[in-house]
Amino acid sequence: MKKGLAIGGLILVTVIWGGGFVASDMALESMKPFQIMMVRFLLASVLMGLVSLGQRNRKEEVVNRTGAIKAGILMGVALFIGFSLQIIALQYTTPSKNAFLTALNVVIVPFIAFVILKKKIGAKGIIGAILSVIGVALLSLNGNLTLGLGDALTLICAIGFAFQIFFTSEFVKKYPASVLNMVQMITAFILSAVSMVVFGETDFQVTTQGWLSVLYLGVISTTLCYLLQTACQKYVDETKAAIVLSMESVFGTIFSIIILHEIITPRMVIGCVIILAAVIISNLSDKKGEISNEEIQCSNI
Repeated sequence: MKKGLAIGGLILVTVIWGGGFVASDMALESMKPFQIMMVRFLLASVLMGLVSLGQRNRKEEVVNRTGAIKAGILMGVALFIGFSLQIIALQYTTPSKNAFLTALNVVIVPFIAFVILKKKIGAKGIIGAILSVIGVALLSLNGNLTLGLGDALTLICAIGFAFQIFFTSEFVKKYPASVLNMVQMITAFILSAVSMVVFGETDFQVTTQGWLSVLYLGVISTTLCYLLQTACQKYVDETKAAIVLSMESVFGTIFSIIILHEIITPRMVIGCVIILAAVIISNLSDKKGEISNEEIQCSNI
């Protein structure tokens, strides 16, 4: 039951993140990339801080705080790399293509787990990952399959998101989620603020649409989603989580069609169906041949 609810929660996250591609595109009309990042993570840091303070009396909040802070910093660095390159890339590519290439973290995550934890990659996880890539390729890539600057930057951003998903799955089992989330948001905010100054993006001339878009990104797409993601990943391993989260490309394309009036094609519909099939296949339980997260942790102690 908990796993089913967790998967449902991750799907809700993908719906909100799908809207985030459109919100980012709209915000870029009057804001620079690191301005958006700075405001987004400032809002998230304040809200995550309030959540953490609300739970300060819980016993586990004060256990191994140093380890939790270090873990949160790693998550924050990965988060910053993912989001900064994603939003910079969005200036040179379309929201739907940006969503596809970001979803390549589905393939990257299990291999990170294999390299770092020596965790076997289950057959259904591999099949699900391959189907996800095929689906989002049909959904977003152009016929010539060429990669421009925006596409190349998004590929690197996918690596950042893959590490963030992997770190979240590992650290959330060891440290309080509220501390991890607060530290990763503060880390991403500091890196965004420094980058904003370094790249000379300190002149704010923002429209009402821009403020509303970045408010959605900071409060809903970041704070709410990462609280929900961290809670749900307690019950879903990193490979399955990555595949479920790849559905954001589906919702990103749907919202792009509705709000930005991108043209829908039969290939997009087929891509959506394949991704949904990948999610179902990846979440069919494998009774044999896979090592659980708990077993891996015990073997590394």
